[in-house]
Amino acid sequence: MQYNGCEFRPELHYDKDFQIWIRPEQDGTLTVGMTDISQTIAGKILHVRVRRPGTLRPRGKPVATVESGKWAGPIPNLFDCVIEAGNPRVLAEPALLNIEPYEAWVARVRPSGGVEQALQRLLTGQQAADGYAERCRKEDIHCKRSAR
Repeated sequence: MQYNGCEFRPELHYDKDFQIWIRPEQDGTLTVGMTDISQTIAGKILHVRVRRPGTLRPRGKPVATVESGKWAGPIPNLFDCVIEAGNPRVLAEPALLNIEPYEAWVARVRPSGGVEQALQRLLTGQQAADGYAERCRKEDIHCKRSAR
């Protein structure tokens, strides 16, 4: 699905601002990445820093930091978790987030209270699709992807 050229994947879970997506994994971890909206607003991603594996991150503290030519800021954490890993491909080539934001995940985390509890605050399915489309429309966001 797309809204103003911004790709939306209904199987993922999203924060209320549609900055990040989260995907549950079979091993009880959650994969965290930037949405198409987020990478477009940020511009060309120049640097990504993920907190050290094994680090406990309370809700509200960033899992990672992203820097672009026009923006620097956190990948927000929406639940208590432990950092499992950063994506080595993205750490080596941060611009992958601009090329393939849904394949180029940023970090894997293990939620402290379990997957179900972590996902409770997130949007998914039709509710997420409606909110994503509304943000694109309301803020006139038109997504662009970088080429390799």
